[in-house]
Amino acid sequence: MEWQGKRYWLVGASEGLGAALAYKLSAAGAEVIVSARNADRLQAVAEALPGKALVVTVDVSDLASVVQAAAEVGEVDGVIYLAGVYWPMSATAWDAEKAEAMADINFTGALRVMGQVVPAMVARDTGHVVITGSLSAFRGLPGAIGYAASKAGTLALAESMHCDLRKTGVRVQLANPGFIKTRLTDKNEFKMPFLMTPEEAAQEMFELMCDEGAFARHFPRAFSLVFRLSRFLPNWAYYRLFA
Repeated sequence: MEWQGKRYWLVGASEGLGAALAYKLSAAGAEVIVSARNADRLQAVAEALPGKALVVTVDVSDLASVVQAAAEVGEVDGVIYLAGVYWPMSATAWDAEKAEAMADINFTGALRVMGQVVPAMVARDTGHVVITGSLSAFRGLPGAIGYAASKAGTLALAESMHCDLRKTGVRVQLANPGFIKTRLTDKNEFKMPFLMTPEEAAQEMFELMCDEGAFARHFPRAFSLVFRLSRFLPNWAYYRLFA
């Protein structure tokens, strides 16, 4: 994978995994456009990058904001969707506003961004799309109303795009991380196994992006097997174990 001279738009790059991945791409020689809602955080990320960087604010829950940001960003070689919000939530303690926000930012926001970028890539027959899912996307989980469902949507979106575009010049990839140490996972009151730093997760995503023959990566690898194999369990066994 040749990174020198490429332009990559990272949506959701003001902190955590997005900021760490921006640094990886910048160090590899790519021009990085970092986007999120918080301009001050984005500016701090951009100033810390070793290469050329551009700051473009965007609110992925607002179509007009996405359209304006995409126009400002211009033509890119790749787009990486990392934007996400999270609150632990059980169906017995439903918070309608937060549940809707998770669906809107984590999934519908990805649709808005892809709608502004992918058609141009298809027309040029070249481009690179990376969507950030989650290990929580494989089956419903307790205490994950809103989040698991939204990530299941991003997983299906990436798979559908890969089906349609795999024989074109537009490459689609999916990254499904487990727990990453951020201000979002700090909300969890349970012990998170195989907890990664943003830098560790960014390395996994960067390696995926460098592998032109790979569609998806699920990490940490050993932990991901629990979720991937759970799809083959009958319902009675799955809910006894996970719920």
